[in-house]
Amino acid sequence: MGCVKLLFFMLYTVLCQLAFSSSLCPKDQALSLLQFKHMFTINPDASYDCEFSHPKTRSWKKSMDCCSWNGVHCDKTTGQVIELDLRCSELQGKFHSNSSLFQLFNLKRLDLSYNDFTGSLISPKFGEFSSLTHLDLSHSNFTGLIPSEISHLSKLHVLCIWNPSGGLYDLSLSLGPYNFELLLQNLTQLRELALYGVNISSTIPSNFSSHLTTLELSDTHLHGVLPERIFHLSNLKTLDLSYNHKLTVRFPITKWNSSASLMYLYLYHVNITGRIPESFTHLTSLHDLDMGYSNLSGPIPKSLWNLTHVEWLSLSYNHLEGPISQFSRFGKLRELYLGYNNFAGRLEFLSFNRNWTQLEALYFSSNYLTGPIPTNVSGLQNLLWLELSSNHLNGTIPSWIFSLSSLTYLDLSDNHLGGKIQEFKSNTLSHVDLRQNQLQGPLPNSLLNQPLLTYLLLSHNNISGQIASTICNLKTLIALDLGSNNLEGTIPKCLVEMNEYLWNLNLSNNNPSGTINTNFSLENYFRVIRLHGNKLTGKVPRSLINCKSLTLLDLGNNQLNDTFPNWLGNLPDLQILSLRSNKFHGPIKSSGNTNFFARLQILDISSNGFSGNLPISLFGNLQAMKKIDESTRTPEYVSDQFAGYYDYLTTITTKGQDYDSVRILDSNMIINLSKNRFKGHIPNIIGDLVGLRTLNLSHNVLEGHIPASLQNLSVLESLDLSSNKISGEIPQQLVSLTSLEVLNLSHNHLVGCIPKGKQFDTFENSSYQGNDGLRGLPLSKHCVSDDQATTPAELDQEEDSPMISWQAVLMGYGCGLVIGLSIIYIMLSTQYPIWFLRLVVQLEHRITTRMKRHKKRY
Repeated sequence: MGCVKLLFFMLYTVLCQLAFSSSLCPKDQALSLLQFKHMFTINPDASYDCEFSHPKTRSWKKSMDCCSWNGVHCDKTTGQVIELDLRCSELQGKFHSNSSLFQLFNLKRLDLSYNDFTGSLISPKFGEFSSLTHLDLSHSNFTGLIPSEISHLSKLHVLCIWNPSGGLYDLSLSLGPYNFELLLQNLTQLRELALYGVNISSTIPSNFSSHLTTLELSDTHLHGVLPERIFHLSNLKTLDLSYNHKLTVRFPITKWNSSASLMYLYLYHVNITGRIPESFTHLTSLHDLDMGYSNLSGPIPKSLWNLTHVEWLSLSYNHLEGPISQFSRFGKLRELYLGYNNFAGRLEFLSFNRNWTQLEALYFSSNYLTGPIPTNVSGLQNLLWLELSSNHLNGTIPSWIFSLSSLTYLDLSDNHLGGKIQEFKSNTLSHVDLRQNQLQGPLPNSLLNQPLLTYLLLSHNNISGQIASTICNLKTLIALDLGSNNLEGTIPKCLVEMNEYLWNLNLSNNNPSGTINTNFSLENYFRVIRLHGNKLTGKVPRSLINCKSLTLLDLGNNQLNDTFPNWLGNLPDLQILSLRSNKFHGPIKSSGNTNFFARLQILDISSNGFSGNLPISLFGNLQAMKKIDESTRTPEYVSDQFAGYYDYLTTITTKGQDYDSVRILDSNMIINLSKNRFKGHIPNIIGDLVGLRTLNLSHNVLEGHIPASLQNLSVLESLDLSSNKISGEIPQQLVSLTSLEVLNLSHNHLVGCIPKGKQFDTFENSSYQGNDGLRGLPLSKHCVSDDQATTPAELDQEEDSPMISWQAVLMGYGCGLVIGLSIIYIMLSTQYPIWFLRLVVQLEHRITTRMKRHKKRY
């Protein structure tokens, strides 16, 4: 009987286990998940940051057990949903604060990262998941304030709310200072805390969980001094405080408690005080170290040479100095970034270093390295990234660089390297920058057949040969810069017709000839086209109207023969237009479209044959020049998302000087219509262009007066109206132009006194020469008074008139006196009536009053 009972009990236990192991999740939880699913659409772009994404909710079917759904995990005993992993699930839509998801009360792990919930707030109901140990809401475009209820999750081990898409731009997620302290105070079980890109804007409290292994607070607007206690968290492996430039970090002088465990230390763009201390010697487990842009100075301390396990080292953008050969001690390095420092010496240590077989990136740009690049280098065969730009390197480019089979990024620009560009062994090149050297010879075929090349920048060398049509094989090009070389031939039509991604084309200052015989397709991404300084003829191709993203068009210094291409005004983003030094002719016709050239900020059509009146309607359309951008005091350059690789350059004339291939500040507002045949008056409407920095109307046939409306150009730095037929006086109102550095009014017909005060006291004779009617400083002809401008003829008349006037007054006074005495004698002797006496007195009073007024006038 006992055996039967035992057998029955065992059978019952097995059946129970089978029942529970195959039990369905509760219907209410399945229903909640299905309701949650239907709140979102599936869009692969919602998880574009993921290397691999998958629409997990598509497997959620009502007929199936929800515990078998993709991303759903249940408790094996109770069937309750305890884990929901929807990372990279391509979900898009609004995450409502009363979402059915909050009915899954037993959740322990919840991962909603890498989806798109744009415009959604983080609901306070997340704080009701009392059993939650892992919560990840990263990269999902939540916005607003992180609710304080998150601090109720006392069992949390992992809290990740990364927001890099808003981090450096708008900090759309924020956590109040009090909430941050409360969060740290209550979440005592935390192992990982990542709030990347969340606006915290506070000091850092010291009450971190002692269990903490990962602390990532990059770009959170922290300030104050980092508590030293953080360095003594004994389990800390990762510390990332990058992009908090108001945060001050002082390293402990003695050994840290976390020294043995710390593996990743990221302090880019924080303020590190003092030098790297000896305590760094104890960071024996450190793999990654980034202290770039952190105000470090002086030589590399000996303590750093002991970090023999470091694989990733970045000390760029500091003031470090000393020999660079010591870096060969880091035998396990994969990436080394030392750019923008004061390191000097030669690269000879590369030739005897055999320890860097695994090195993939070497970055020494903007230092003071000298001498040739060593030729006998054999230990860098796995190098992917080599950047040695802006140094003082000379000699030829050694063959070992061209032999790197996996090379993807090469930047040797701004050095003194010569010789030929050899054939590359690598077919994985994506970026080649050899600008501003003395390289010679033709372009190698291997370079023109790279299947992945996006940037080919070779300007300011001595490269020769034809602009070969084989360059059109570079189907992935984004920027092609071959300017300032000795290339010849015609511009290949295929260059703009077949390339789908090209946005920057620079063939300026070469020797190509012929017409611009190209057909710009509707589907193009051109932002910059520079064909300046060649021998191009014909007309401006009308197909340029298809370049809707075009920002800079420079066709100057060619032999183009056309009328003004007014239709270019339809390009909505055009900011810089240069047609200077060609054979353009005729008047600039008006257009009824008020949006023409609305964003234009540099217009240079100088040295052509344009005629007619100045284009009043064009001036009226220049909306970008009608405002002064005072939102930032830091000058920025005209660019877009690619500016980190390539700046917008053009040739401009300002302050009486020509500047070739200069970077364009977004504050540059320039109009140059000089050396044409424009006639008529200078229109008052130019005074509306208050953002102008340079105005050049010289060497035309302009007449009339200088409009007083120019006083509105408060930031004007250069004004050139020379060599015209302008008459009248210099408006006194121009004294208010306190930014004016260069003024040229020479060779006109100006008269009167030169205004005094402020900038006008700094201009020399050359500003006014060739105006015979001008007087006053700095000219030798003086004005009679400070407040009256007169011509020479008027001055002579003025000097003579007081004498004549006083003679007339005295004669009148004498005659009046004789007549008056005679009348009195007659009246007394004849007893003339009293009314006659009154008449005489009134007459005498009038004469006396007039005489006094005349005397005051002189």
